[in-house]
Amino acid sequence: MILYPAIDLKEGRCVRLLRGEMGSATVFGDDPAAQAAAFAATGAEWLHIVDLDGAFAGAPANAAAVEAILARIAIPCQLGGGIRDRAAIDGWLARGIARVILGTVAVEDPALVLDAARAHPGRIAVGLDARAGRVATRGWATDSGLMATDLARRFEDAGIAALIYTDIERDGAMGGPNIAATESLARAVAIPVIASGGVSSLADLVALKATGVVAGAIAGRALYEGAIDLGAALATLRG
Repeated sequence: MILYPAIDLKEGRCVRLLRGEMGSATVFGDDPAAQAAAFAATGAEWLHIVDLDGAFAGAPANAAAVEAILARIAIPCQLGGGIRDRAAIDGWLARGIARVILGTVAVEDPALVLDAARAHPGRIAVGLDARAGRVATRGWATDSGLMATDLARRFEDAGIAALIYTDIERDGAMGGPNIAATESLARAVAIPVIASGGVSSLADLVALKATGVVAGAIAGRALYEGAIDLGAALATLRG
């Protein structure tokens, strides 16, 4: 199971939100590229980047910070937040992002996701951000009414690299991930599932790995606050 350290960008800084509320942002650093370099130096295999401003604006808003990260590190990065048209998808992949995460458009324009996946096999992920199992879009502000599993099944056999399942109510709350829902989704589809939201301890990571079906986990606040030691977590997961 791969551990993805998270860098959430707001106004060019590293922040973490509580349950997706922009007003709850806690700033953890003014130099995202330096933070990315620290994660890479510790042994991270991937980096998870979210443009929070872009998610609400509907268009990339922290391009300079993302480009600084790409210039600083060699490990692959996945990026989500405000990527809602083909030009943005193609542009980020051309600039060095290894995998683009599509959330809102997976609900509003699934044909775009399918076309992008065909054009860029293995480089498109779908973000499933859910409250009580229902997918939320546009920076988590809109309830789509769609169940996460139903939406995920629409992309079976489409060449999607991964599904990133976030339980919004647990995101940033340090209360543990929704292991049952994540495992259920992973067993319902053939697409690899990455857990997000609430990971707060090494025990959480071990429990996710123990399902045998969860392909990865994203950790943010727990790394910044020291609840998880990245080096120790990577060693445990690899072992």
